[in-house]
Amino acid sequence: MWFLYLLFLIFLSWVYIKLTSGICKSGQHLVGKVVIVTGANSGIGFETAKNLAERGARVILACRDERRGVTAKDQIITATGNPDVHYLHLDLACFKSVRRFAMNINTTQERLDILINNAAIYGSTLIKTEDGLLLGMQVNHFGPFLLTCLLLPKLKSSAPSRIINVASMGHHQGCFDLNNLNGEKETDKTVNVRKMYYASKLCNILMTVELDRRLKGTGVTANSLHPGCVDTGIITTIPVVKHVLFIVRVFCKNPWEGAQTTVHLAVAPELAATSGRYFQDCCEAKPSRTAQDLELARELWEVSEKIVQIK
Repeated sequence: MWFLYLLFLIFLSWVYIKLTSGICKSGQHLVGKVVIVTGANSGIGFETAKNLAERGARVILACRDERRGVTAKDQIITATGNPDVHYLHLDLACFKSVRRFAMNINTTQERLDILINNAAIYGSTLIKTEDGLLLGMQVNHFGPFLLTCLLLPKLKSSAPSRIINVASMGHHQGCFDLNNLNGEKETDKTVNVRKMYYASKLCNILMTVELDRRLKGTGVTANSLHPGCVDTGIITTIPVVKHVLFIVRVFCKNPWEGAQTTVHLAVAPELAATSGRYFQDCCEAKPSRTAQDLELARELWEVSEKIVQIK
Protein backbone atom coordinates (compact mmCIF):
# COMPACT_ATOMS: atom_id res chain seq x y z
CA MET A 1 0.00 0.00 0.00
CA TRP A 2 2.79 2.44 0.90
CA PHE A 3 4.35 1.87 -2.53
CA LEU A 4 1.12 2.83 -4.29
CA TYR A 5 0.85 5.91 -2.09
CA LEU A 6 4.40 6.87 -3.03
CA LEU A 7 3.66 6.43 -6.72
CA PHE A 8 0.57 8.61 -6.34
CA LEU A 9 2.61 11.38 -4.69
CA ILE A 10 5.21 11.17 -7.44
CA PHE A 11 2.46 11.41 -10.05
CA LEU A 12 0.92 14.45 -8.35
CA SER A 13 4.33 16.09 -8.16
CA TRP A 14 4.92 15.41 -11.84
CA VAL A 15 1.54 16.93 -12.74
CA TYR A 16 2.28 20.00 -10.62
CA ILE A 17 5.65 20.53 -12.31
CA LYS A 18 4.11 20.25 -15.76
CA LEU A 19 1.24 22.61 -14.94
CA THR A 20 3.50 25.28 -13.41
CA SER A 21 6.22 25.19 -16.08
CA GLY A 22 6.19 28.49 -17.96
CA ILE A 23 5.49 28.27 -21.69
CA CYS A 24 6.29 31.03 -24.17
CA LYS A 25 2.98 32.11 -25.68
CA SER A 26 4.34 34.63 -28.16
CA GLY A 27 3.89 33.88 -31.85
CA GLN A 28 6.43 36.54 -32.83
CA HIS A 29 8.21 35.91 -36.13
CA LEU A 30 11.94 36.56 -36.55
CA VAL A 31 12.30 36.76 -40.33
CA GLY A 32 15.31 38.94 -41.12
CA LYS A 33 16.77 38.55 -37.63
CA VAL A 34 20.13 36.96 -36.81
CA VAL A 35 20.48 34.86 -33.65
CA ILE A 36 23.48 33.20 -31.98
CA VAL A 37 22.91 30.33 -29.54
CA THR A 38 25.96 28.92 -27.77
CA GLY A 39 25.93 25.23 -26.86
CA ALA A 40 23.15 24.65 -29.39
CA ASN A 41 24.01 21.07 -30.35
CA SER A 42 21.90 19.49 -27.58
CA GLY A 43 19.52 20.06 -24.68
CA ILE A 44 18.14 23.52 -23.97
CA GLY A 45 20.36 25.15 -26.58
CA PHE A 46 19.17 22.83 -29.34
CA GLU A 47 15.50 23.37 -28.49
CA THR A 48 16.04 27.13 -28.29
CA ALA A 49 17.75 27.24 -31.68
CA LYS A 50 15.05 25.04 -33.22
CA ASN A 51 12.26 27.28 -31.89
CA LEU A 52 13.90 30.44 -33.22
CA ALA A 53 14.55 28.78 -36.58
CA GLU A 54 10.85 27.90 -36.76
CA ARG A 55 10.17 31.62 -36.41
CA GLY A 56 12.24 32.36 -39.51
CA ALA A 57 15.47 33.65 -37.99
CA ARG A 58 18.96 33.06 -39.31
CA VAL A 59 20.30 30.91 -36.48
CA ILE A 60 23.99 30.39 -35.81
CA LEU A 61 24.80 27.34 -33.71
CA ALA A 62 27.97 28.20 -31.78
CA CYS A 63 29.37 24.85 -30.62
CA ARG A 64 32.71 23.28 -29.74
CA ASP A 65 32.11 19.84 -31.27
CA GLU A 66 31.91 20.12 -35.07
CA ARG A 67 30.31 16.72 -35.63
CA ARG A 68 27.55 17.32 -33.11
CA GLY A 69 27.11 20.91 -34.27
CA VAL A 70 26.68 19.94 -37.93
CA THR A 71 24.30 17.13 -36.95
CA ALA A 72 22.19 19.56 -34.91
CA LYS A 73 22.16 22.03 -37.81
CA ASP A 74 20.91 19.36 -40.22
CA GLN A 75 18.25 18.18 -37.75
CA ILE A 76 16.94 21.71 -37.22
CA ILE A 77 16.82 22.44 -40.96
CA THR A 78 14.91 19.20 -41.55
CA ALA A 79 12.48 19.82 -38.67
CA THR A 80 11.76 23.49 -39.42
CA GLY A 81 12.20 23.78 -43.16
CA ASN A 82 14.40 26.81 -42.55
CA PRO A 83 17.67 26.43 -44.50
CA ASP A 84 19.20 29.52 -42.86
CA VAL A 85 20.71 27.59 -39.95
CA HIS A 86 24.49 27.47 -39.64
CA TYR A 87 27.17 25.86 -37.51
CA LEU A 88 30.25 27.87 -36.45
CA HIS A 89 32.98 26.54 -34.23
CA LEU A 90 33.23 28.14 -30.79
CA ASP A 91 35.23 26.81 -27.85
CA LEU A 92 34.52 28.95 -24.81
CA ALA A 93 37.47 27.32 -23.04
CA CYS A 94 39.83 29.01 -25.50
CA PHE A 95 40.00 32.80 -25.78
CA LYS A 96 41.61 32.52 -29.23
CA SER A 97 38.56 30.58 -30.40
CA VAL A 98 36.20 33.17 -28.91
CA ARG A 99 38.07 35.99 -30.65
CA ARG A 100 38.08 34.15 -34.00
CA PHE A 101 34.35 33.46 -33.70
CA ALA A 102 33.56 37.09 -32.83
CA MET A 103 35.71 38.38 -35.70
CA ASN A 104 33.89 36.04 -38.07
CA ILE A 105 30.51 37.31 -36.94
CA ASN A 106 31.57 40.96 -37.02
CA THR A 107 32.92 40.69 -40.55
CA THR A 108 30.38 38.37 -42.19
CA GLN A 109 27.06 39.25 -40.56
CA GLU A 110 25.31 42.51 -41.35
CA ARG A 111 23.46 42.40 -38.04
CA LEU A 112 23.06 40.52 -34.77
CA ASP A 113 19.69 40.75 -33.08
CA ILE A 114 19.83 38.14 -30.31
CA LEU A 115 22.82 36.68 -28.46
CA ILE A 116 21.98 33.73 -26.22
CA ASN A 117 24.77 32.68 -23.85
CA ASN A 118 23.47 29.19 -23.15
CA ALA A 119 26.52 26.90 -23.04
CA ALA A 120 27.75 25.73 -19.62
CA ILE A 121 29.39 22.82 -17.84
CA TYR A 122 28.82 21.66 -14.28
CA GLY A 123 32.41 21.48 -13.07
CA SER A 124 35.87 20.14 -13.66
CA THR A 125 37.85 20.29 -10.39
CA LEU A 126 41.24 21.90 -11.02
CA ILE A 127 41.46 21.36 -14.77
CA LYS A 128 43.00 24.49 -16.30
CA THR A 129 42.50 25.82 -19.82
CA GLU A 130 45.29 26.92 -22.14
CA ASP A 131 44.54 30.43 -20.88
CA GLY A 132 45.43 29.33 -17.35
CA LEU A 133 41.90 29.55 -15.93
CA LEU A 134 39.69 27.00 -14.23
CA LEU A 135 37.77 25.23 -16.98
CA GLY A 136 34.38 25.59 -15.27
CA MET A 137 34.77 29.33 -14.69
CA GLN A 138 36.08 30.01 -18.18
CA VAL A 139 33.34 28.10 -20.02
CA ASN A 140 30.56 29.45 -17.79
CA HIS A 141 31.69 33.04 -17.24
CA PHE A 142 34.92 34.32 -18.78
CA GLY A 143 34.26 32.88 -22.25
CA PRO A 144 30.68 34.25 -22.51
CA PHE A 145 31.88 37.54 -21.00
CA LEU A 146 34.57 37.96 -23.67
CA LEU A 147 32.20 36.88 -26.44
CA THR A 148 29.55 39.38 -25.35
CA CYS A 149 32.04 42.23 -25.10
CA LEU A 150 33.41 41.55 -28.58
CA LEU A 151 29.93 41.40 -30.10
CA LEU A 152 28.55 44.51 -28.40
CA PRO A 153 29.33 46.84 -31.33
CA LYS A 154 27.35 44.58 -33.70
CA LEU A 155 24.48 44.31 -31.22
CA LYS A 156 24.40 48.09 -30.79
CA SER A 157 24.37 48.73 -34.53
CA SER A 158 21.49 46.23 -34.86
CA ALA A 159 19.38 47.69 -32.05
CA PRO A 160 16.83 46.95 -30.81
CA SER A 161 18.65 43.76 -29.86
CA ARG A 162 18.78 41.38 -26.92
CA ILE A 163 21.35 39.54 -24.81
CA ILE A 164 20.12 36.53 -22.83
CA ASN A 165 22.26 34.80 -20.22
CA VAL A 166 21.19 31.35 -19.04
CA ALA A 167 21.99 31.22 -15.32
CA SER A 168 20.59 29.00 -12.55
CA MET A 169 18.72 29.24 -9.26
CA GLY A 170 21.93 27.71 -7.87
CA HIS A 171 23.27 31.27 -7.87
CA HIS A 172 21.46 31.70 -4.54
CA GLN A 173 24.24 29.59 -3.04
CA GLY A 174 26.94 31.28 -5.07
CA CYS A 175 29.79 33.35 -3.73
CA PHE A 176 33.27 34.21 -4.96
CA ASP A 177 36.47 36.05 -4.13
CA LEU A 178 37.22 38.81 -6.64
CA ASN A 179 40.90 38.19 -5.94
CA ASN A 180 40.58 34.50 -6.78
CA LEU A 181 38.28 34.37 -9.81
CA ASN A 182 40.83 32.40 -11.81
CA GLY A 183 41.49 29.96 -8.99
CA GLU A 184 45.11 30.73 -8.03
CA LYS A 185 44.35 30.00 -4.40
CA GLU A 186 42.63 26.67 -5.06
CA THR A 187 44.20 23.27 -4.45
CA ASP A 188 42.97 19.73 -5.01
CA LYS A 189 41.82 19.72 -1.40
CA THR A 190 39.96 23.02 -1.49
CA VAL A 191 38.32 23.15 -4.91
CA ASN A 192 34.60 22.35 -4.95
CA VAL A 193 32.91 21.85 -8.32
CA ARG A 194 29.45 22.64 -6.94
CA LYS A 195 30.71 25.88 -5.40
CA MET A 196 32.45 26.77 -8.65
CA TYR A 197 29.29 26.17 -10.67
CA TYR A 198 27.15 28.27 -8.32
CA ALA A 199 29.75 31.05 -8.40
CA SER A 200 29.79 31.06 -12.20
CA LYS A 201 26.01 31.28 -12.33
CA LEU A 202 26.09 34.20 -9.91
CA CYS A 203 28.60 35.82 -12.26
CA ASN A 204 26.13 35.37 -15.14
CA ILE A 205 23.49 37.40 -13.33
CA LEU A 206 25.90 40.08 -12.12
CA MET A 207 27.21 40.40 -15.66
CA THR A 208 23.62 40.96 -16.80
CA VAL A 209 23.11 43.64 -14.16
CA GLU A 210 26.23 45.52 -15.25
CA LEU A 211 25.35 45.11 -18.93
CA ASP A 212 22.02 46.77 -18.21
CA ARG A 213 23.81 49.74 -16.63
CA ARG A 214 26.33 50.08 -19.45
CA LEU A 215 23.82 49.66 -22.27
CA LYS A 216 21.19 52.17 -21.19
CA GLY A 217 20.09 54.26 -24.14
CA THR A 218 21.63 51.95 -26.74
CA GLY A 219 18.55 49.87 -27.52
CA VAL A 220 20.31 46.69 -26.38
CA THR A 221 18.73 44.82 -23.47
CA ALA A 222 20.22 42.11 -21.24
CA ASN A 223 18.33 39.63 -19.08
CA SER A 224 19.14 36.39 -17.28
CA LEU A 225 17.10 33.34 -16.36
CA HIS A 226 16.82 30.07 -14.51
CA PRO A 227 15.57 27.40 -16.97
CA GLY A 228 14.43 25.03 -14.23
CA CYS A 229 15.69 21.57 -13.39
CA VAL A 230 16.05 20.17 -16.89
CA ASP A 231 16.87 16.65 -18.03
CA THR A 232 20.03 17.45 -20.00
CA GLY A 233 23.62 16.22 -20.02
CA ILE A 234 24.54 18.46 -17.09
CA ILE A 235 22.46 16.57 -14.53
CA THR A 236 24.22 13.33 -15.41
CA THR A 237 27.55 14.87 -14.37
CA ILE A 238 26.38 15.66 -10.82
CA PRO A 239 27.69 12.85 -8.56
CA VAL A 240 24.70 12.69 -6.20
CA VAL A 241 22.20 12.72 -9.06
CA LYS A 242 23.94 9.89 -10.93
CA HIS A 243 22.81 7.35 -8.34
CA VAL A 244 19.14 8.35 -8.43
CA LEU A 245 18.91 9.62 -11.99
CA PHE A 246 15.78 7.64 -12.85
CA ILE A 247 13.94 9.33 -9.95
CA VAL A 248 15.32 12.82 -10.58
CA ARG A 249 14.22 12.70 -14.20
CA VAL A 250 10.61 12.34 -13.09
CA PHE A 251 10.81 15.79 -11.55
CA CYS A 252 12.76 17.41 -14.37
CA LYS A 253 11.53 19.43 -17.31
CA ASN A 254 12.35 18.06 -20.72
CA PRO A 255 14.68 20.22 -22.90
CA TRP A 256 11.76 21.75 -24.82
CA GLU A 257 10.19 22.91 -21.57
CA GLY A 258 13.56 24.07 -20.29
CA ALA A 259 14.03 26.29 -23.35
CA GLN A 260 10.74 28.15 -22.95
CA THR A 261 11.97 30.98 -20.72
CA THR A 262 14.96 31.59 -22.99
CA VAL A 263 12.65 31.77 -26.00
CA HIS A 264 10.28 34.05 -24.11
CA LEU A 265 13.10 36.50 -23.37
CA ALA A 266 14.23 36.34 -26.99
CA VAL A 267 10.89 37.03 -28.68
CA ALA A 268 8.22 38.45 -26.36
CA PRO A 269 7.27 41.94 -27.67
CA GLU A 270 6.32 43.11 -24.19
CA LEU A 271 9.94 42.63 -23.07
CA ALA A 272 11.42 44.90 -25.75
CA ALA A 273 12.44 47.50 -23.17
CA THR A 274 12.93 45.14 -20.20
CA SER A 275 16.54 44.83 -19.10
CA GLY A 276 18.64 43.81 -16.12
CA ARG A 277 15.99 41.38 -14.87
CA TYR A 278 16.01 37.73 -13.85
CA PHE A 279 13.31 35.30 -15.03
CA GLN A 280 11.98 31.84 -14.25
CA ASP A 281 9.09 30.00 -15.92
CA CYS A 282 8.57 32.95 -18.29
CA CYS A 283 7.95 35.32 -15.37
CA GLU A 284 10.20 37.78 -13.63
CA ALA A 285 11.68 36.34 -10.44
CA LYS A 286 13.76 37.71 -7.62
CA PRO A 287 17.45 36.78 -7.63
CA SER A 288 19.58 36.60 -4.50
CA ARG A 289 20.54 39.78 -2.67
CA THR A 290 24.14 39.31 -3.79
CA ALA A 291 23.00 39.09 -7.41
CA GLN A 292 21.45 42.55 -7.05
CA ASP A 293 24.64 44.19 -5.72
CA LEU A 294 25.39 46.95 -8.23
CA GLU A 295 28.87 47.65 -6.86
CA LEU A 296 29.81 43.98 -6.94
CA ALA A 297 28.54 43.78 -10.53
CA ARG A 298 30.76 46.70 -11.51
CA GLU A 299 33.80 45.24 -9.75
CA LEU A 300 33.27 41.81 -11.30
CA TRP A 301 33.08 43.41 -14.74
CA GLU A 302 36.35 45.29 -14.23
CA VAL A 303 38.18 42.21 -12.91
CA SER A 304 36.80 40.10 -15.76
CA GLU A 305 38.00 42.67 -18.30
CA LYS A 306 41.54 42.33 -16.96
CA ILE A 307 41.44 38.54 -16.96
CA VAL A 308 40.17 38.23 -20.55
CA GLN A 309 42.41 41.15 -21.60
CA ILE A 310 39.62 43.03 -23.31
CA LYS A 311 41.37 46.35 -22.76
